[in-house]
Amino acid sequence: MARPTVALIPRGALATVVAVVVRPDLWRAALRQLRILVPTRWWAKRPFLPVPDRDWMAFRMTTAYGDPGAPLVADDVVTWLRWSKSTGSTAGVEG
Repeated sequence: MARPTVALIPRGALATVVAVVVRPDLWRAALRQLRILVPTRWWAKRPFLPVPDRDWMAFRMTTAYGDPGAPLVADDVVTWLRWSKSTGSTAGVEG
């Protein structure tokens, strides 16, 4: 199966970061999710950025929006972080 075409940094990432930065109550949940979603030793592998695995992002964008190249939707990420915070969830990909 061909690797899906997914941008290194998805469209909508900047708007998503801004949406989280202006909500300090979500910072802890966001950092917890980043710790879970960012691959171990990310600094030792290209692209040398703390971003989730491309295959995982393609899967999530496909299941959420039907398109592996869909942009991140800031409101959806904020909603997910609120849910994560309210449930104490650490749902994600570990590896």
